[in-house]
Amino acid sequence: MNPHQDNSSDPQASLASRAGIVGLVRAVPIRWRILSIAALNSLVVLILASMIWSGARVLSSAWDDVRQVRKSDNILALLESETSRLQNLIHRYINQPSPDLFAEILLLREAVLGTLTTRASTDPILSGSVAELERVTERFLNGFGDLRALQGKIKDTYENQVQGPARDIAGLYSIIEGATGRRDAAIWPPLGRSREAFTAMLVAANSYYLSLSKEAAEDARRNTETIERTVPVMIEFADNDLQKMALQRLKVRVAALRDGLQTLSDQLASRSDLLRNAIDASQASTIGAIDALSVKMRQREQKAQETFDRTLASISRKVLWIAVIFIGVIMIAGTVIVLSIRLPLQQILAAMHAITSGDYGRRVAGTDARDEVGAMARAVEVFRENAIDKRRAEDDLRASKEKAESALFELNAAQQNLIDAERLAALGGLVAGVAHEVNNPIGISLTVASSFSRKATMFEAELKGDAPLRRSQLDEFVRSSRDAAQQLVANLQRAAELIQSFKQVAVDRSHAERRQFNLHEATDQIVASLKPVLKRAPIELAIDVPDGLVIDGYPGAYGQILTNLFLNAANHAFADGRAGRIAITARPRGDDVEIVFADNGAGMTPDVQRQAFDPFFTTRRNEGGTGLGLHIVYNLVTQQLGGRMMLESRLGQGTTFRIIMPRTATGGSTDADTPIDGNVQWPTRTISSS
Repeated sequence: MNPHQDNSSDPQASLASRAGIVGLVRAVPIRWRILSIAALNSLVVLILASMIWSGARVLSSAWDDVRQVRKSDNILALLESETSRLQNLIHRYINQPSPDLFAEILLLREAVLGTLTTRASTDPILSGSVAELERVTERFLNGFGDLRALQGKIKDTYENQVQGPARDIAGLYSIIEGATGRRDAAIWPPLGRSREAFTAMLVAANSYYLSLSKEAAEDARRNTETIERTVPVMIEFADNDLQKMALQRLKVRVAALRDGLQTLSDQLASRSDLLRNAIDASQASTIGAIDALSVKMRQREQKAQETFDRTLASISRKVLWIAVIFIGVIMIAGTVIVLSIRLPLQQILAAMHAITSGDYGRRVAGTDARDEVGAMARAVEVFRENAIDKRRAEDDLRASKEKAESALFELNAAQQNLIDAERLAALGGLVAGVAHEVNNPIGISLTVASSFSRKATMFEAELKGDAPLRRSQLDEFVRSSRDAAQQLVANLQRAAELIQSFKQVAVDRSHAERRQFNLHEATDQIVASLKPVLKRAPIELAIDVPDGLVIDGYPGAYGQILTNLFLNAANHAFADGRAGRIAITARPRGDDVEIVFADNGAGMTPDVQRQAFDPFFTTRRNEGGTGLGLHIVYNLVTQQLGGRMMLESRLGQGTTFRIIMPRTATGGSTDADTPIDGNVQWPTRTISSS
């Protein structure tokens, strides 16, 4: 037999065996599989609990000894903590006496005695050593009574023998200062030094009383000596009886103050000795006794702990063996249960990956299983079928989107055709108006020329006739010839100006070439081509454009802007033959030019202002309006000229279009071959209806 065949057959047999076991387990619902693991764990817990219960009785006595030792240790720790806290409170009371601290000391004293008499005396371990603890603690507590009595004496000495003379001395200083009438008296310098020394002595005495600072005591003594030295000097410079009497009294009170400071120093030293010997030493003895008892308890606790450890180790070994056996059983059962859940989940996961990657032809395995994972597989299969339906719907939606985009492109092309038609319509209106305007001077010229020809023929006949030619006839012919010539010249010049203006405007509109042009001249030419429109309505026109303002841009776009604004004003602001006024002004603003087109016509409502520049918006739809006039103006200003446009209007008070464009146009050409998208994102425009 081929060994390679054996090796390949072993994994297949293993997989088949594992699949068979998993299939048997999957016949059981998942909740019962998980409960079986919980049942095995519960069985382990019961067995271990019975073993622990059997060993608990062995551990009970050892644990009682350990617990009793720890209880006694807690009593000793409480005594140590209470005595240390009592010592701290006594020190605080000595430094800053207060009724609250004294009450707390008394309460803590009773707590220490209560701990000794109630808890320590009944403790089986401490009962034999309570007498020594009570003796040391009683000496510690009695020392506080002696210390408190001494503290009362110190307070009395400070108030009567230090503070009392100090108050008298302060009053005597005031009397001496009041009895000195002149500020230049000889007593003032020693009096000032004495007063400064007195102030420093008070600060040092207070510091010494509160903090027992040796430096403060030395400062108080040195300043007292300074006061005593200055008193004889001041007596020598005294110039009245009141000063001398006060100085004599000052000398006596300073001596009393010096004696009081000495007494206070002695009492504070006694208090320090009493604190050190009666309080701190007694507390140290108490701590020493507590430490000795703690050592004995540690030895007893160690013996009990050894017994406890031996028993616990025996129980641990038994528990370990049982735990290992049951852990093996639980791991095998858990592995089988995990495989019964993980393998089907992997199949579902693989199916989900196939669905997310677009492979909808792969069916989900395990849909025929009756457990919870089988229900999940059936749900994923439904999801796959829904994904197939969704992909079909997306394909249909994509086709619909392509059709919609094609329709949108055709709509944009139609919109561009409408915009071009609107431009050509405006230019056609100019052609008709200029033709009508040129017809008048040419017709007059033709009439004058015909009349002049007839008069010339008559004059020629008279000249060739037999009758002599009179001077009056010659004068009449010359006068009529001159009048005819003047009328011909004037009317033909008028026609030439109209034709030239229209020619320049038409060329600029049709070619949209960029060049430098004079804004004043371009405005005059455009206005000249629009005069036929103005003649149809009583509209007054005012132009204020400075000469010499040169623009590097597109004159055709500028002409289209003014033309559309004129036509918009004539059709909307001054509808139905309403009279009014249109003003065009231009002003340089640095590198920009501001052009204002204002009328005093009907004005706009806020709703109309918000949509004024939108394509195909018009208020005269039924009268043939296309709604592209202001839209073309706005596109030319913002896109071709690189400027910005603002609209201000009030209903019944007129409309103002404010155009700010650079002297050098920054936009590109927008000729007939370049479409203007009606949905372009325009720059921010300002509309005011206030």
